[in-house]
Amino acid sequence: MFANLSDRLTETFRNLRGKGRLSEADIDGTIREIRRALLDADVAVPVVRTFTGNIRERALGAEVSGALNPGQQVVKIVNEELIAILGGEARQLRFAKTGPTVIMLAGLQGAGKTTLAGKLAHHLKQQGHTPLLVAADLQRPNAVTQLQVVGQRAGVPVFAPEPGVTREDERPRGNPVKVAKKGLKEAEQRQHSVVIVDTAGRLGIDAELMRQASDIRKAVEPDEVLYVIDAMIGQDAVATASAFQEGVDFTGVVLTKLDGDARGGAALSVAEITGRPIMFASTGEKLDDFDVFHPDRMASRILDMGDILTLIEQAEKAFDQDEAERMAQKVSQGEDFTLTDFLSQMQQLKNMGSMKKMLTMLPGMGQMREQIENFDERELVRIEAIIQSMTPRERDNPKVLNGSRRSRIAAGSGTTVAQINSLVKRFEDAQKMMRAMSRGGGMPSMNGGAPGSFGGLPGGKKSKGKQAPQRKVKGKSGNPAKRAEQEAAARDRTPAAPAPGSAFGLPSPQQPEVDRSALGADLSKYLGR
Repeated sequence: MFANLSDRLTETFRNLRGKGRLSEADIDGTIREIRRALLDADVAVPVVRTFTGNIRERALGAEVSGALNPGQQVVKIVNEELIAILGGEARQLRFAKTGPTVIMLAGLQGAGKTTLAGKLAHHLKQQGHTPLLVAADLQRPNAVTQLQVVGQRAGVPVFAPEPGVTREDERPRGNPVKVAKKGLKEAEQRQHSVVIVDTAGRLGIDAELMRQASDIRKAVEPDEVLYVIDAMIGQDAVATASAFQEGVDFTGVVLTKLDGDARGGAALSVAEITGRPIMFASTGEKLDDFDVFHPDRMASRILDMGDILTLIEQAEKAFDQDEAERMAQKVSQGEDFTLTDFLSQMQQLKNMGSMKKMLTMLPGMGQMREQIENFDERELVRIEAIIQSMTPRERDNPKVLNGSRRSRIAAGSGTTVAQINSLVKRFEDAQKMMRAMSRGGGMPSMNGGAPGSFGGLPGGKKSKGKQAPQRKVKGKSGNPAKRAEQEAAARDRTPAAPAPGSAFGLPSPQQPEVDRSALGADLSKYLGR
């Protein structure tokens, strides 16, 4: 969502690099570009004025003028001000001390309240709570049925005593306020720890909507009232948020559809305008596409500095600790990395979610956005199909894969022999890396380079470090036999080079002894000498 804003800000800060001192004109130009970027992102004008005013005041002070790197200091200031307008810090739900915690959802129709109710229930269930969904939206056609479907997917019970409206021309039946009160009693009887009340919305703000939402709030006395807002509606979000704040007085905001391609002005405006924190963010259609909103992490994403903490949290949820310990033990013992291990690791990676989404959480990946967008996530499915089409022996020892076996695997997995060849090559590279790690020799080159060298990687640069000076042998004999003896004597007088992986020149027990004469003969043959 923030791709365009992120690109604009990154380009603006790039112009500040390398400057030992920033003049007032430099700062004014930077702030002017930030203002344009925010307005283009549909951020509310009052928020833009406050934001740029704070940056200008801090940038013209001693905070920047006394910094060793003024450009980086400006980026730091912008990051801190972004965190401030996004709410400052993450706020958790407030749970009731006694009885069930009541959470009421409010917002316009189409913002995604019903889907969000299921995601929130699923999130709380994973934390050990026992939520109950209450269908109090009796006006939107099939809203009750939709909540029942969402509740079934989340594995959460739904209290729906009234069927609601099923057709556009049907008049509403039932009383939403009574349904909400009955739902609270039902939760108390069944000892549910959380009650989530899904309320009706409208296409626009009207008196009836506000009165109904206010009546439900008075009836159930919720611990939290969450205003659900579509992040794609831009500055209109400010007007609707202000109206709901006056009519219902919500305690927190939930942003939906953050995976869309809108400009993101709502996210940067609503917290500053209403004074209420953004508590959750919905980033997709799946139940797991739901996160606690962290202002500092969102600001970091906007400035293309990544979101490593969220990436780590997702990895902790997806990866099997026992499997990770097994792999660590296997590497430490020097056992070979097999295609079975490769498949296991890849499946756990898939459990983390979209690869594109994970890649965007890495710092600096905004410069590779086009490549990320072109990444085909079906490649992981093809790799999985290829490995699963192999026999256990073939997975443990890919060297047995001759032409007929590869043709059989290609037919069984719906791929081509060329794709299988590519997979085997990549696996062999990974296997080399694991072997080098188990020997303590560092990370090898994927194209057969020395341990610790990345020169063979695509797009990488080969090391241009200083080489040891060659020892000259004076008075070489014209006789090949005598010259070989002289060169051997010179090598014996040359101090031995440190073994790979040894910082003090001590021999490494894992490194095999190299036959220097054979190596020299092979090199001479290769060079045609």
